[in-house]
Amino acid sequence: MPQKSQFSAILNNNCPRCRTGDMFQYPVTKISKFDQMYKRCPHCDLHYEPEPGFFFGAMYISYAFSVAIFVAVALILFVVFGDPDLWVYVIVIPISVIILLPLIFRLSRSIFLHAFGGVSYDPKYR
Repeated sequence: MPQKSQFSAILNNNCPRCRTGDMFQYPVTKISKFDQMYKRCPHCDLHYEPEPGFFFGAMYISYAFSVAIFVAVALILFVVFGDPDLWVYVIVIPISVIILLPLIFRLSRSIFLHAFGGVSYDPKYR
C-alpha cells in the first residue's frame, strides 16, 4: 500500500503516526457530534492529547482560518456583488464562518496535532 502524505493525512483528519486511523468519531456531517475525538488512535493506539489542554493552541489556527474566510467573503461580496450595503456584510460573513465551523474546528486540530504533537510518521504502524 502506498504511503499517505502528511498533507493528505491532515486534510482527512488521520493520525500523525500511522496516517490511517481517524481522529474524530463521527463524520463532519453529524453536526451535533462533529467535535468528538477518539482518545486514542483506533489503528495504532497513539494518545491524541499529549498533555491536558493541548488543543487550546489549535484556537490560533482556527482564528487564522476564520480571518481568512472573513477576508475572502468580504472580497467576494465587494468584487462580485459590487460592494453591497453594510448589513449584507454583517449578515453574510458571520453566517459563512458559522457554516464552516465544523470544518475549521477539525482542520485546526489536525494541523496542530501534526505540527506540534511531537509525533512522527512511522511506517511500521501502517
